[in-house]
Amino acid sequence: MDINQMVDLQQSVTFLGTIGGLALALLGAGLAAVLPGIGSAKGTGIAGEAGTGLLCQDPSKFGKVMILQVIPGTQGLYGLVVWFFAIFSMGLLGGEMPQMTINQGMQYFAACLPMALGGLFSAIAQGRVAAGSINILAKKPDDWSKGMVLCITVEFYAILSLLASMLMIINIS
Repeated sequence: MDINQMVDLQQSVTFLGTIGGLALALLGAGLAAVLPGIGSAKGTGIAGEAGTGLLCQDPSKFGKVMILQVIPGTQGLYGLVVWFFAIFSMGLLGGEMPQMTINQGMQYFAACLPMALGGLFSAIAQGRVAAGSINILAKKPDDWSKGMVLCITVEFYAILSLLASMLMIINIS
């Protein structure tokens, strides 16, 4: 290895040490926003497809169908809350580029994963439950609230993901 290669390697290591931690942290925050958003889009789409079938037969049930369709969308909002809280905690809203070690970046990345993955999978699962609940609404309109309770059971795990990420971000030093 000649001197020019050693200088290039030193500059690369310095660059990674300077920007690498922030890049990891931003990747984690971005995943916390995007993956639950994808899950919410999929979940609300599943419920919406079930709802359109019912609404073709009985348009008067639109209000209840809309409520059931919107429920899987909350994970996308939770993901956005974690994203905002993470970038606030990193100091990105202060107008300056924060200095962050690789270790700190990994901490943010790991802290955002519960919401990223929990939001993605719970939103899709909740969309399926909401679609089933729309079937309850179609066949037994007076029992549609039972389907809401089933949807809320899945919501509980999205809230646990939100809580886990928030508590982990709060404790990053």
